[in-house]
Amino acid sequence: MADLSPDDTKGLCVVLHDVAPQTWGHYRDFVHDLDRLGPVALTLLVVPDFHRQGPVDRYPGFCATMEQRLTRGDEIALHGYHHDDPGPVGPRPRAWFMRRIYTHEGEFYAMDGAQAAARIERGLTLFGRLGWPVRGFVPPAWLMSAGTRQALRRFDLAYSSDLHGLIHLPDFRHEPAPTLVWSARSAWRRGASPLWNDAKLTRCAGTPLLRLALHPVDMEHTSARRYWLDRLERLLDQRIAVTKSGWIA
Repeated sequence: MADLSPDDTKGLCVVLHDVAPQTWGHYRDFVHDLDRLGPVALTLLVVPDFHRQGPVDRYPGFCATMEQRLTRGDEIALHGYHHDDPGPVGPRPRAWFMRRIYTHEGEFYAMDGAQAAARIERGLTLFGRLGWPVRGFVPPAWLMSAGTRQALRRFDLAYSSDLHGLIHLPDFRHEPAPTLVWSARSAWRRGASPLWNDAKLTRCAGTPLLRLALHPVDMEHTSARRYWLDRLERLLDQRIAVTKSGWIA
């Protein structure tokens, strides 16, 4: 990685979304390849009970892997609780679009403050029992209600984030941090993703912090895995890999 002075240091956050016992198998080989590039600090967005298939503490092998990653310098952030949104949508067109077209996993999109606080506390308590330090909360699909924003002020957390940047807590100061995301829903989206992301890389070359948002579905496509590894190798010559909490600190 580049050896940069404090005055010209640029950061790179490599973020693995939707990390859970049910999804880690998708990431395993990619993370192994990534480790071979050098000490790349990862931010792991861990879902406590992914799609209600069982809380992480029922999977000792997964927990051991997470503890190994923490030892390597990665961080764990709370990523919702169930990462699903099965509740009733209501008649509003925007709500229908956001919760049934844009995504089916916007768990915190419509929650009131009490619901959000209870769900966040439940996740933090579970991770606390496992001995996992947590400094950040990222809502699934980066969607959070006004109630969720209110709830976050109750917890000793350093950050949240949305598609466009980091959110410093508890004051909700927004720090721009462009995000590269692969779209794997269809063949044409997969074909266009390198073009979109490379154009964004060019536009954002001078930004202090850049984020790469990887998802389990990316790992199902050889083209996506190769793209991420290739761009990471290039970016690590220009930027310092840092966790989100490391950058905030």
